[in-house]
Amino acid sequence: MRPALDLLRALGPLPEGAVIDLGCGAGDVGPALSGLGRRLEGVDLSPAMLESARATGCYDALHEADLSAWAPDGPPALIFSNAALHWLKGHETLLPRLLLMLAPGGTLAVQVPAQNNAPSHRMWLALADEHFPGRVDHAKIPGILRPAEYHALLEPLGEVALWETEYYQLLDPQEEGHPVRHFTQATFARPVLEALTPAEQAQLIAAYEEVIAKVYPVDPQGRALFPFRRLFFTVTV
Repeated sequence: MRPALDLLRALGPLPEGAVIDLGCGAGDVGPALSGLGRRLEGVDLSPAMLESARATGCYDALHEADLSAWAPDGPPALIFSNAALHWLKGHETLLPRLLLMLAPGGTLAVQVPAQNNAPSHRMWLALADEHFPGRVDHAKIPGILRPAEYHALLEPLGEVALWETEYYQLLDPQEEGHPVRHFTQATFARPVLEALTPAEQAQLIAAYEEVIAKVYPVDPQGRALFPFRRLFFTVTV
């Protein structure tokens, strides 16, 4: 939750209007966003995630929609997206479209992982390409633009703040395998593994396990200190 809360603390005054949790997932940020005292609406493509978000009791409305095609009923004061937009392509058109939806003085606030160049993520692709050339479609891998590209895109559209923070997470030990492997396998590596057969998946996981402990050593309790970089930006129109 720390990146989401840091993004929330970076917000300035908001005009009248609703708050949109774009890519709300299970509603983890709902309690914090509800503290803004506005109508809170969540948007996500997953019905299961929306059910979990509904169970928080924080949202006035929840919408099942593709984030790249969603549009609000009226101009929101804030579109807040925590760790969701890296799964979408076409930020060059998506972000200007979102900004046009805002009420005057409204803000788009975004946080996305900026970890693709780190060994934890890069090694999944490098090993997959080495062992199974051509099998993984790199276009399906979640990713973002470079910071300078975001700044050039967003600066003409509003008042921009752009920054990165690297968070050190202490990952808990696992019954089997390296903590960083389990952390990344459940998120970034999903489209990599989905392109392979179960036997090939096991081969790739074994290859990843062989190298990852050299980069992220575990302590005597089996924990791993894992640096994870995040990119943030806010744009006020």
